[in-house]
Amino acid sequence: MANGTKYLSLSLIALPSFFFILRFLASFPLPPVPVAVYPSLASLPRSSRSWKIYPEDFYEGGNYVSFPFGRVRYWVFGPETGEKIVLVHGLSVPAIIWKDVAPQLAAKGFRVLVYDLYGRGYSDAPCMSYSVGLYTTQLALLMQHVRWDKAHIAALSMIALIASTGLMEASDLSRTSKVMSSPLVQYVASSKPFRFLIQRLGSGDPSPNPLHEIVQIQSAYLPGYNYAIASSLRDGPLRGLRSSFATLATLDNELMLIWGTDDKTVPYRYASYIQDIVPKSALLTVKGGSHDLTVSHPDIVAETLINFFTSK
Repeated sequence: MANGTKYLSLSLIALPSFFFILRFLASFPLPPVPVAVYPSLASLPRSSRSWKIYPEDFYEGGNYVSFPFGRVRYWVFGPETGEKIVLVHGLSVPAIIWKDVAPQLAAKGFRVLVYDLYGRGYSDAPCMSYSVGLYTTQLALLMQHVRWDKAHIAALSMIALIASTGLMEASDLSRTSKVMSSPLVQYVASSKPFRFLIQRLGSGDPSPNPLHEIVQIQSAYLPGYNYAIASSLRDGPLRGLRSSFATLATLDNELMLIWGTDDKTVPYRYASYIQDIVPKSALLTVKGGSHDLTVSHPDIVAETLINFFTSK
């Protein structure tokens, strides 16, 4: 009798937990929460230095388009009948990085499309994972919007072609990059107190390098910028893309690599790694060149792209 009472008591105790688990398993999921979107450089007052360094009309043919993950700024210029080419910038500096290359391509007859990646420049910053999927979706939607079925792609650092990431090892990431990629640091760096501190620290004389200053302004005033950088370092197309390069090797497309021997961000040895995977790839080595080849050696980059794409 005592045992029966004991088992009954245990059953009564367990019943609420059983029904709670059953309700949890059987409940219909909540509707998806809309993605929060942070504003771009367009939200800063006209007195901001960003408008002088990198205004909305930095290139001709500028426009905005709204996609599900936020508004995107893009520019299309050059002869309408020219060969189409898309220029994709890298991790931290928006489309201004092409300032000395894009005009040369247009002058040589190319129809050029440049744009700011999500979380940089004048494109909004969705609060989500900055993975390969987000970047490829943004480009696909943009090409669909401008009605380009195909185009040459010239990309800096993060995607392909010029000092390309994708095969990087964790040991090549700087200590700062590793710290910045932490979810906790991502949260702190996006907070108002942190950005206010950066604003105070940067309130002195402006940087002599306008590209560095644009990075500082984005970090200090745009809550989505530090989020985008941190997520890109952690989730983006910096590592683990060997299979993507292997796919290139199976296609009929050719690949041109442009790399500086003194690149401290993505070491020069990765050029040979890519060539091992994509045997048809060609390599232009820039002796003494660093990572920002479009700024330090724009004529070499432009000439190489022009020759490569006109020969196809």
